[in-house]
Amino acid sequence: MDTRVKIAAPGAAAALAPGTRVVSGSFDPLLRQHADELAELRQGCSALAVVVTEPAEPLLPARARAELVAALRCVDAVFLDSEGAPPADVRLEEGHERLRAGFLRHVRARQS
Repeated sequence: MDTRVKIAAPGAAAALAPGTRVVSGSFDPLLRQHADELAELRQGCSALAVVVTEPAEPLLPARARAELVAALRCVDAVFLDSEGAPPADVRLEEGHERLRAGFLRHVRARQS
């Protein structure tokens, strides 16, 4: 299956099924911890939609991050953060900044 079909057009937010949990985050880069967090958030709801937000100084383009998130089995729909994206029930951006900083420290330490 081409999981890129999970990436929704901006106006498609209105078509989300009742009971869909909407979460937002930067996923820059997508890490195992992000996948675990999304799988946990998927439990107890009928569907999981993710809004990919833009961090300061992104490592990867938003579309690439959306494609990576869409490849996760627990994710049913992905939106790029723009007008028309659904409002998030759960915002993960702050935690993602901490994960990203830790990841970058790890990579830089290994390069030394």
